[in-house]
Amino acid sequence: MVQLETMAVPLPLPTATLLPSNIPEDAPEHCPGTDSDLAGQAAGCAGCPNQEACSTAPKGPDPDIAAVRERLKDVKRKVLVLSGKGGVGKSTVSGMLGWALSRDEEVQTGLMDIDICGPSLPLLFGLQSQRLHSTSSGILPLPVSSNLSLISIGFLLPSPSSAVIWRGPKKNGIIKQFLKDVDWGELDYLVVDTPPGTSDEHLSVVSYLKESGIDGAVIVTTPQEVALQDVRKELDFCRKVGVPILGIVENMAGFVCPSCGGESDIFIPSTGGADELAREWGTEVLGKVPLDPRIGKSCDFGVSFLEEYPESPASVAYGEIVDRIKEKLDALPPSSSA
Repeated sequence: MVQLETMAVPLPLPTATLLPSNIPEDAPEHCPGTDSDLAGQAAGCAGCPNQEACSTAPKGPDPDIAAVRERLKDVKRKVLVLSGKGGVGKSTVSGMLGWALSRDEEVQTGLMDIDICGPSLPLLFGLQSQRLHSTSSGILPLPVSSNLSLISIGFLLPSPSSAVIWRGPKKNGIIKQFLKDVDWGELDYLVVDTPPGTSDEHLSVVSYLKESGIDGAVIVTTPQEVALQDVRKELDFCRKVGVPILGIVENMAGFVCPSCGGESDIFIPSTGGADELAREWGTEVLGKVPLDPRIGKSCDFGVSFLEEYPESPASVAYGEIVDRIKEKLDALPPSSSA
């Protein structure tokens, strides 16, 4: 079993770095860039808040990027699930995408949970008591079914209530290890569930996958403006780091009564919701998922909501979302690692 204390931890990337320019947002005027041999040592670096990190960080490309590319060479499509806002159901959407993609027994799907401080996928798949094991070929993801597997830091914690109190470098280390050392085998889809925000975890997964290829990001929001204003930041992040946007999923778009089947709005789209957001950013709404209380029940018990309640409007919406994602991915050229 993998031990936390034995994980290789890389030196930190400056948290404000914008790929691929390697120039931090708050850098002085004559910043040489974080990959330069003069990083942290040039005259213009004096007084910069990133000076120490830049001067001690290894220069040039990370040698482990090649190892990541080799490990993921048999993964056909890699999709990030992102949202700048917490609490919009991003992990639930990731889990549902995993369930939906794996309904076709010929499709091999992997789920990677890089929400380091709040890993939810072990609970959503009923695997909280499981632990990871490794072989000579690498760390083995835990099987959910014959064609769906999962990796999460939740499998490394002493208990589900154990807090992960880590700074950026150690977070980067576990993400790199998941990408470099997990033996996925051949996958049609790798879905990566990320934490809210645009910081360490997001920069790490983008930088480590830049040569393997990220096929796209699914952006999750809820209809109200308090969520949309943070999701705009995530869309801006994707554009700045070069991650293609597959589209937006509007979660909790209304409430479905499990008794009568009636629908009503809970979160009012006061500024136009996902439709207006997609128009503003030149992308599309992949689908709108209504809130069904049976989703929470299914997640708590680690069973597939899509199989338990296929007649629910939420299940129908997830099916349409996955069909659209697959359609868009099929139209893309093969990713660089496949």
